Amino acid sequence: MRIQDLSQYLEELAPLAVQEDYDNSGLLVGHPSTEVKGVLISLDVTEEVVQEAIDKGCNLIIAHHPLIFRGLKRINGSNYVERTLLLAIKNDVAIYAIHTNLDNVKGGVNYKIAEKLGLRKVRILAPKSGQLLHLTVFVPQGGSSADVLRALHKAGAGNIGEYKDCSFQVGGVGSFRPGTSANPTIGNIGALEQVEENRIEVILPAYRKSAVLRAMKESHPYEEVAYYLEPLENLHQEMGSGAFGELESEMNPEDFLAYLKEKMNLKVVRYTPVNKSVKRVAVCGGSGSFLLKTAMAQGADAFVTADFKYHEFFDAEGRVMIADIGHFESEVFTKDLLYEVISKKITNFATCLSEVDTNPINYYF
Repeated sequence: MRIQDLSQYLEELAPLAVQEDYDNSGLLVGHPSTEVKGVLISLDVTEEVVQEAIDKGCNLIIAHHPLIFRGLKRINGSNYVERTLLLAIKNDVAIYAIHTNLDNVKGGVNYKIAEKLGLRKVRILAPKSGQLLHLTVFVPQGGSSADVLRALHKAGAGNIGEYKDCSFQVGGVGSFRPGTSANPTIGNIGALEQVEENRIEVILPAYRKSAVLRAMKESHPYEEVAYYLEPLENLHQEMGSGAFGELESEMNPEDFLAYLKEKMNLKVVRYTPVNKSVKRVAVCGGSGSFLLKTAMAQGADAFVTADFKYHEFFDAEGRVMIADIGHFESEVFTKDLLYEVISKKITNFATCLSEVDTNPINYYF
């Protein structure tokens, strides 16, 4: 197993194309062809985490937060980022980050929080638009249509929510006249040809565009494939920010706070009071204040997230309980998520969770 193989597997789960513009996910340090000897999973990357990887014989760190966020003009050890990079490079320890791309997918960070809280009927809180494409391609009727459709589905087209291999087909007649340099599968040079064809339509994620078009062209019998591709404004129900679900039974606000503290292993919760029971819960790992209005519009009784500023708490207006549990605390179980998905798929090297507490915030009681 090489780093590029593991990277490919992780990017099937959380494609780099769905990360936010400001983010820097992916392989940050190391060569893709390096053989993986052991993986250390951490929320952050610090000098202590790199040393832990060295001590445990791990040559790859997979972290949620990228070590490198901004451009570096020099690496001379003047701050913790540079010192961490120097230590990793000197000891051939690669660093891979899987950040907002893991936040933005179904089954990612926010679904792990929902799982910890026992939420049911979980869905994306704020699905993203502009992430889907509509492909129409014309194929001769018969076996060719089935071959092309099979290839499109295998490449990732035709998935809509819980439904797989979705498509639409309608028959018609296509016409063309091969030119002198053409090598037609059907018809003769210079002669107008009419062929009974199927018009096949599928929806695909934008990040699958190259793979789907390649599969279409490789499986299509024609020398020149007639197709067109259109961007869609439809919401992508499996891609977006936050998550939303329901507790098994409603709780009064005080009981919910105690439940939240226990399930998320919290020391403290900053919250806004509400005069109603809590049943519908929105969650967002990390800084989620930008989703407050969405959570309220969806009818959330509580919104579990982190990094609210003082004046932003007023925006709850008594309609929703803002439960600010801390950035580290809201995402720390991402380590468990990554451990589960990697261990389930790959067993030929050691995978371990970092024991270093990287939370830079402490609480005095």
